[in-house]
Amino acid sequence: MTSRFLILFTFGIALLSALSSTRAGAITAKGSDTLVILAQKWAEVYMRKNPSTTIQVTGGGSGTGFAALQNRTTDLCNASRPIKSKEVLACIRVFKAKPTEYRVCLDGLSVYVSEKNPVANLTMDQLKQIFTGKFDNWKQVGGPDKPIVLYSRENSSGTYEFFKEHVLGGSDFAARAQTMPGTAAVVQAIARDPYGIGYGGAAYAEGIRALKISKDSQSAPVEPTQENVANGTYPIWRYLYIYVNPALDRGEIAAYLQWIRGEEGQELVKDVGYFPVPKDLRN
Repeated sequence: MTSRFLILFTFGIALLSALSSTRAGAITAKGSDTLVILAQKWAEVYMRKNPSTTIQVTGGGSGTGFAALQNRTTDLCNASRPIKSKEVLACIRVFKAKPTEYRVCLDGLSVYVSEKNPVANLTMDQLKQIFTGKFDNWKQVGGPDKPIVLYSRENSSGTYEFFKEHVLGGSDFAARAQTMPGTAAVVQAIARDPYGIGYGGAAYAEGIRALKISKDSQSAPVEPTQENVANGTYPIWRYLYIYVNPALDRGEIAAYLQWIRGEEGQELVKDVGYFPVPKDLRN
């Protein structure tokens, strides 16, 4: 009996060791669709430099990422908005700690139209009137006499929540707004629709045009450039984040997060189309 127990015990230790070695060097990142392109680029470059590390990146929205973090089905949560208090409490209930927050880049949240649309700029109030449905024709903002077609994000998206809070002032989107599964889908729809309008991360503004935005009718319209986002003159800017269970923030995961916030990781931010976090704010 004793030797059988020892054999089983030894087998169990060997199995745990094998599972541990399989897990070592494997990192999962899930969440924000806004961050997917950049997160995939980080993973690609880091794995090339560190062949023993495997990084799996998936989207689904910031809310999905926070749920996965709470359920311990992802190591890293990519988020285009700060974590909510109820999400913090859910994490504390599960892993007895508040997730560590890292700011990983700056984003000038862009408002997109077709390159065929003659409208060049809008005020924050005009954006609110458009996306809440008060304005439904481009002639109401100096454009052609054509109906405005709205493209939005799903409500699990951090970009959706940010836009609703900071542009719509908490008001609901118009019921006729077409919900798209990701920023790339918004861009593709607008590229085909000369009267469409949507919003998303700065890195996605390809094949379409980002409008200049002014804070009010008395302010000059501002482009979502790195300089304008960094100095706060562009009115719709935000940080993008990565959240992690502090118990996992060690070894390869800690090294990866440090690399992301270091010079090489932040250079890739610019390559993709976002903007680096100022050095003194890279927490």
